[in-house]
Amino acid sequence: MKLSMKSLGFMRCIAFGLCAISFAATATVVATNELVRARDRQDMATLDKLAKQLSQTASQSPKSDASYRAALAYSYSAEVAMELHDKKKAVELAEAGLDQAKKAVDANANNAEYHRLLGELCGQVIPANPLLGAMKYGTCARDEINKAIELDGKLALAYVSRGVGNYYLPATMGGGVDVALKDLDKAIALDPNLSEAYLWKGVILKKANRDAEARQAFTQALKLDPNRLWAKEQLSKTPAH
Repeated sequence: MKLSMKSLGFMRCIAFGLCAISFAATATVVATNELVRARDRQDMATLDKLAKQLSQTASQSPKSDASYRAALAYSYSAEVAMELHDKKKAVELAEAGLDQAKKAVDANANNAEYHRLLGELCGQVIPANPLLGAMKYGTCARDEINKAIELDGKLALAYVSRGVGNYYLPATMGGGVDVALKDLDKAIALDPNLSEAYLWKGVILKKANRDAEARQAFTQALKLDPNRLWAKEQLSKTPAH
């Protein structure tokens, strides 16, 4: 069966389109994996570089996923800055990511992960200045993460984000250790392989002086993500009774 030049051209267009989609998807995965590796080894220089690159890409693209990746880079950077006890830099990075996260949500308001990330970035501002931070960003953190759960009740990472937020939120404002642990246990029930849930569960249990349980949680986090330096540090600092 012979195909006309027009048919061949059409097939080439389809093939090229599929290849372009595949390439874009692969590039997204590679960028995300690179961010995770930099976060795991607390590599601020690489995170800063990636955040700037992804922000530049997002400024040139109307697509929501470009803004999302830039926001994710800033969120990881803020997370590592807090791990390294640089609260001022953590706030600056989280606030820099807010605009990108808002753009992603504005472009696709039905994406649960976009709302989760926006809420997490709002929440990442709070620990550096709990009182003023909660007043300015507390509502955003709560409402956006709850919206994520409303859109997708099985999004385990949303429960991690809410649990971390509740950990930093005073009990008088509805937060506290017990509330936070319920969220993290829900995340683990939804996704038993989510290392982030075990890591933060360990952090909260350690704060509550439940060291044996904290060590179990840190150990499981490292089993799932052996390269996470912060988990290793937390485990080493938790007494073995």
